[in-house]
Parts: sequence; C-alpha cells; structure tokens
Amino acid sequence: MNNKLSHLDRQGEAQMVDVSQKSVTVREAIAQGKVKMSQETLEAIMAGNAPKGDVINTAKIAGMMAAKQTANLIPLCHPLSLTQIKVEIIPDEKLIGYVITATVKTRAETGVEMEALTAVSVAALTLYDMAKALEKSMIITDIKLVKKTGGKSDFIQ
Repeated sequence: MNNKLSHLDRQGEAQMVDVSQKSVTVREAIAQGKVKMSQETLEAIMAGNAPKGDVINTAKIAGMMAAKQTANLIPLCHPLSLTQIKVEIIPDEKLIGYVITATVKTRAETGVEMEALTAVSVAALTLYDMAKALEKSMIITDIKLVKKTGGKSDFIQ
C-alpha cells in the first residue's frame, strides 16, 4: 500500500513528493463550495447591511490570500508561483446562500488543486465570520474539486 501513496516512503514515513522530473505545464484547478443561510441573512449581505462591512469582497480577498499561503498551511504541499487566482461568490436564491468558486492557475511541475480548495475553504470561513453576527447557524458545505487540467491526468466532475 505504501508504494502507492506518494506522500509516504517505503517505510511509511511522510515525505514531500519529488516533482523535479515532471514537465512544467500550465495547470489549472477549479474548486467550489457553498454557504447556506437564512433568507434574512442572505438579503442583509446582498443589501450590504452586515455589521462587519463588505462580506463578499472581504471573503474574496481572503480566498485569494489563502491560495497563496497553501504550502504554509498544508504539510507536504509544494510552494508554487501562482499566475492567476480568481474567487467568485455568487448568491443563489434556490440554495438560500452563496456558491463560492475558485480558479487557480500556475505554470509548474505540480498542480494547484490544494490551492483552489484552500481558497474556497477560507473564503467560506471568512463569509461565515463576517456574517455570524446576523446568523450563527450558517452551514458551510459541499467543498469539492470541480476540475483539474494540466500534467499527466485531467479531472472534471
């Protein structure tokens, strides 16, 4: 089993994967998550009436900053020079909440899936923090990788 897990050596010890022999390619990852809330909270955020200020733009910036810090947050992730980070936070009346989508790109030997997932996670946490004075029962849910391109395998959910 250990020889199939790239972050474990033959003795089962944690290791950072050696990507020095991999090709440098353009790599992109898209992740998504949701924050569910009451209709009243959604309306207050959309109207700009949250006590802490601009919920959506603050959450977007937090997501972008988090993507850049992924290697400092997640053990064994490679530090990457990111060429694009885009965080979109869209209200969804059917969900009664927000859908957060992060797109991250680089030109490197390894992918940016963790950076995209980190961006979504921190954007969702920031949205929660900025709006918790309105509602503490919000639910962060469905954080997932939606798409990954570049490298030797692509993934689309």
